[in-house]
Amino acid sequence: MTETLFEFDKHNYLNCQSSYRGSRNEEFYLGDYSIEPASIIEVRAERKAVGAYSIIRVRSRTRMTFKRSWSHVRQDGIDVAVLWFVKRGTLSIDHQAGRCVARAGDFAITTSTTPFVTECLTDQDSMYETFQVVIPAHVLRRSFPSDLTTGFHLSIQGHVFAIAERMLKDIFDDAGELSETVAETLVESALLVLSDAVRSRRVSTETRRTQADMRLQEVLKFIDVHLSNSDLSIAMVAKRCGISQRYLFALLRQHGTRFRALVWDKRLRTAKQWLLSTKANDAMISEIAYRVGFKSPAHFSRAFKRAFAVSPCECRAPELKVPNADADRGHSFQ
Repeated sequence: MTETLFEFDKHNYLNCQSSYRGSRNEEFYLGDYSIEPASIIEVRAERKAVGAYSIIRVRSRTRMTFKRSWSHVRQDGIDVAVLWFVKRGTLSIDHQAGRCVARAGDFAITTSTTPFVTECLTDQDSMYETFQVVIPAHVLRRSFPSDLTTGFHLSIQGHVFAIAERMLKDIFDDAGELSETVAETLVESALLVLSDAVRSRRVSTETRRTQADMRLQEVLKFIDVHLSNSDLSIAMVAKRCGISQRYLFALLRQHGTRFRALVWDKRLRTAKQWLLSTKANDAMISEIAYRVGFKSPAHFSRAFKRAFAVSPCECRAPELKVPNADADRGHSFQ
């Protein structure tokens, strides 16, 4: 039988952090969980325990975020993987190697031993739904390709994927007619089907993507080299890389981002690195702003604070600060 793992509405959603792990406070792993305030708040998670596995269906009508940091990893040390079947809405995963965006019809993986941030966004009908399978990490390593870690995702359109997903859903919907042994065997069979489908899809997908990956690397390198050019545009990048703007849009979608978001993220992260590694009398904040392509130090300061919740002055490493250095040169960024 399934059980309600958690259920939140406008009356109790602020308590989600202390309640999302279930009544025994042991489901899921540690992390910072939050639900965005909205006119309608309906979040529900149902769980079916099958031996060493858990099948969980989550539905929400508002945006949710979950952050697992190194601190959380050290505290609980649990070693599991979550297989995500995105049914509605969008699942965004920020991880150590970058970001992936899984949409309805996609499959993704997160593992508990590395930090990540998930953002769950509703679709145009204000609905988000995922079907998750929590498995011991040794099962992932044994059954799936060895390099599958947090952030792996792909489209699961196809008959074989549908079989695996249908098997898991039937187990989830079972009202108790299946014995525990049979249910667990069926889960493992579904994972075997899914593993085979993932391996087959990766082989064909990687072959097709070889050329696209090379093009994408050329694009990312060009952007890095010309980041200081405040007139950097998608038209410029496409022309200099010898591709159409339409193809460039497609490459960046594959990368899980848009051109404007990619450029501004690179600019702000590069500026942050400079702030943390240079003294104020080596490089003023205004100089760093211009170096990463901002036309206005004031615009840079506002964008930086929106992105990192601190001003450029506050970000600079304490041991590298020179009191009033930026103010003495006629600039204030507080």
